[in-house]
Amino acid sequence: MPDYVIKATAGNGQIRVFAATTKEIAETARELHQTSPVVTQALGRLLTAGSLMGSMMKNDDELMTLKIAGDGPMSGLLVTADAHGNVKGYPYVSDLNDSMEAPMLVSEAIGEGSLNILKDIGLKEPYVGYSPLISGELAEDLTYYFAQSEQIPTSVSLGVLLNDDGTVRQAGGFIIQLLPDTTDDVIDSLEEALTKTPSLTKLLDQGNSLETIIANLFIDLNLKVSDQTSTRFVCDCSRQRITKALISIGKQDLVEMISDQEDIEINCDFCNKKYLFSPADLQAILNRIEEG
Repeated sequence: MPDYVIKATAGNGQIRVFAATTKEIAETARELHQTSPVVTQALGRLLTAGSLMGSMMKNDDELMTLKIAGDGPMSGLLVTADAHGNVKGYPYVSDLNDSMEAPMLVSEAIGEGSLNILKDIGLKEPYVGYSPLISGELAEDLTYYFAQSEQIPTSVSLGVLLNDDGTVRQAGGFIIQLLPDTTDDVIDSLEEALTKTPSLTKLLDQGNSLETIIANLFIDLNLKVSDQTSTRFVCDCSRQRITKALISIGKQDLVEMISDQEDIEINCDFCNKKYLFSPADLQAILNRIEEG
């Protein structure tokens, strides 16, 4: 079944709920980047966060970038998302030589570092949010980010469950936010429900639908689903975009590339698609620059 995001409210409008299934997104990323198990889990979690946070954006042209930088062997991750359910991402290191028999924790792979979130909302400069990583497990780090950078009490759950061969079995997550003036009884009821509820990926793996899971989670809190939208891994790279990037590097660098009289190959970090440019192609780009 295609991945999707559900938006809802609960507690008579005092709680915002965003929940997603992202198995296909996580598996697509694994296939594209040939990730080892721990990298598959880390990238799948951050892509899930991207899907959820993209669905929270209000304007069609908004874009968001989530960047993890750490001192662990993975070094970091980068994910971008738009308001239409499109996400893409890549790890800085794809293969850590871990295995399903000897799995590494995501926190060990990422290490200590930072979370940066950039939101392009159409202004001259993007909004930039920052917080330190408090665990490297990503869901806890995002929970801390929302509390510190946006002052919104938030619960974040992100999960990726793997098969024995390292492929993605289940993936998904949720973001639950308390709106201002949420009453104590609603908070207490939510905390109790979260404590008693098994992990989202476990429930999905048991055959429960996303709708059933969140309905049961908010069974005493008057859940109202407002929207359901699809989400997918989409890379919008193209030869035209790569050409624009080559134009931006300037005449001198292009002249040096042309003088080598060799083809150059440019890889898209997000989807690993390769673009080949011959010396003649580079000369044509240089001519465009000189012609203004």
